[in-house]
Amino acid sequence: MAGNVNPAQKVLKTMDLISKIERKLRQVEDFPKKGIVFQDITPLLSDPTLYEQIVGAMAKQVEAMGAEALACIESRGFFFGPAIAQKLGIPWAPIRKKGKLPYKTVSEEYALEYGTDIIEMHEDAFQAGAKVVIHDDVLATGGTGVAAAKLVGSVTELAGFSFLMDLTFLEGRKKLVEFTPNVEALLKIK
Repeated sequence: MAGNVNPAQKVLKTMDLISKIERKLRQVEDFPKKGIVFQDITPLLSDPTLYEQIVGAMAKQVEAMGAEALACIESRGFFFGPAIAQKLGIPWAPIRKKGKLPYKTVSEEYALEYGTDIIEMHEDAFQAGAKVVIHDDVLATGGTGVAAAKLVGSVTELAGFSFLMDLTFLEGRKKLVEFTPNVEALLKIK
């Protein structure tokens, strides 16, 4: 029983972690274009203890979704995703922009503000029927997440989404819950 943590302690521990993340985040105004306040997560990478705590918290969320593998979206999904997969002892595979992967791929086109883009993953990235969680750093409008969900769903089973933060004011979550109710983020930015 000594290892058990009561619900109130869990809430306090999570609030403490969120507070640490919020203090470390760097807001960069007018990046990548005027009017946008970019949430820069790179300062989180400079604190090994905080990084380990973030990976541990997200790993618990991914594990609760029944993940058997993790699909990490290029490029900032690679900051935490591989460490989450390693902590859980599950495989991971990259989802990258068109033309970046060397073997046979499946692809999905999606809309951007001005034009379209294409993401790909290896056709044999996951075993058929494996429950895959898609991981990225930030949930914004949900466009990339929708494309990744279609991509993963074309070869196996989508178990959920994992994000470090959700920019809730952009309402990307609404698009993702059409694929699965399992959409988790440690931090919600309003």
